Amino acid sequence: MLRSASAQIIRQVVRYRSTDASLILERSINRVQLLGRVGQDPVMRQVEGRNPVTIFSLATNEMWRSGEGEMSSPGDISQKTTWHRVSVFKPGLRDVAYQHVKKGSRILVEGKLDYGEYVDKNQVRRQATTIIADNIVFLSDNIRDRT
Repeated sequence: MLRSASAQIIRQVVRYRSTDASLILERSINRVQLLGRVGQDPVMRQVEGRNPVTIFSLATNEMWRSGEGEMSSPGDISQKTTWHRVSVFKPGLRDVAYQHVKKGSRILVEGKLDYGEYVDKNQVRRQATTIIADNIVFLSDNIRDRT
């Protein structure tokens, strides 16, 4: 009896806590910054009934010296390139990205990570990680000089 009464009290406390507005509205952060080079000219896609989206790829490079802490020769530098899919939904930014982001451009992308699934042309379910951009900073070339 005592055990079931304490379990009931705990359930009530949990129920009370889970409806507490401060828990429901708790702050969290999903923020990413990428600095790299554009891998392809952007494309704009529109699925029927949805807003258009500008999509492009961005390469970031990580470099390190192998044998960290040892007497390494200058030739012992390794590099890894990571490719990121960037999607721009924000109306003004979407159009600027489509018109001015070019293959090889050095840019800074700020946004959030989004994980999703899609079915490829062979009907295989795939997972995709996308950067949803909300800001793009052009770091190379004056965008007025790119036509």
